[in-house]
Amino acid sequence: MKRPPPLVCQVEQSLRRLGVSGGLVVAVSGGPDSVALLRAAREVRGAGLLIAAHLNHQLRGPESDADEAFVRDLCAGLSLDCRYERLDVRGVAGAEGANLEGTARRLRYDWLARVAGEAGAGWVATGHTANDQAETVLHRLLRGAGLKGLRGIAARRGLAAGVAVVRPLLKATRAEVMAYLNEVGQPYRQDRTNLDPRFTRNRIRHQLLPRLAAEYNPKIVAALTHLAEQAEEGYAAEEEQARALLAAAELPPAGTLLVFDRARLAAAPRTRVRELFRLAWEREGWPMGQMGFDAWERVAAVAQGEAAAADLPGGIRIRYRGAVIQVGAAP
Repeated sequence: MKRPPPLVCQVEQSLRRLGVSGGLVVAVSGGPDSVALLRAAREVRGAGLLIAAHLNHQLRGPESDADEAFVRDLCAGLSLDCRYERLDVRGVAGAEGANLEGTARRLRYDWLARVAGEAGAGWVATGHTANDQAETVLHRLLRGAGLKGLRGIAARRGLAAGVAVVRPLLKATRAEVMAYLNEVGQPYRQDRTNLDPRFTRNRIRHQLLPRLAAEYNPKIVAALTHLAEQAEEGYAAEEEQARALLAAAELPPAGTLLVFDRARLAAAPRTRVRELFRLAWEREGWPMGQMGFDAWERVAAVAQGEAAAADLPGGIRIRYRGAVIQVGAAP
């Protein structure tokens, strides 16, 4: 019996390791990574429920429509059920005054969760690879990310009630993806915007990472993916301890203000205090887009008695009053 291609074996092992069972929705853009994932998942899943899902963002005009047509033909050739949707992402982003890329990502995952829920599938798979992981870690490192950011792309995370997103190709390199597609003679689409050097991620992908591999470490992708794995382990432990500190240090609120025991915060490690407040910010739904390391340091400085107060992005203010720390919307 002929042995399956290495990438198929990787996908099978990843799905097993991630605990995937039952129905699976595969997000397919038409690009090489998602097409390879769909082909490999089809070989692995056999007769199990497998659905391809393609969202046309309508951002590239005829090219976006050609991507959709390609995915339709691909699914027909593989005898796979495929769900399609068209969304005016640019229009939504404009109406909301939001970032285009962030809006596209949010709408895409919301739609994928809806597709999975309607199909009775508990899993959504995306085609992120080890190269994507390396690019993400390097991008965040350049922006000054902490331990949380260096975790990169999660192999598995919750997406909606009863639905999780998984990345079965996260340990596979782009070279392995291309080798598989060449082996099975599978064409794919190329998004020209992925070559545009105006985008930082594209410069990292096409300029910085190749230079690092050529001049510093030929295994830079593996090094960065290992860093993400170690950051994940370290962050998980720190987050658990921060949650325990949050539960112990938080007092009943004063109106709309959160209140914390100053003595408990002053005695805690600095990194844990920063993480405690990040968890509180996230829980309260306060703006976090501009909360970089310096902002979290200002929060920790007040919490640990080094400053009296600090004004923060999003109109949030932290100050100490006697034995407590108060945080909330600035008056």
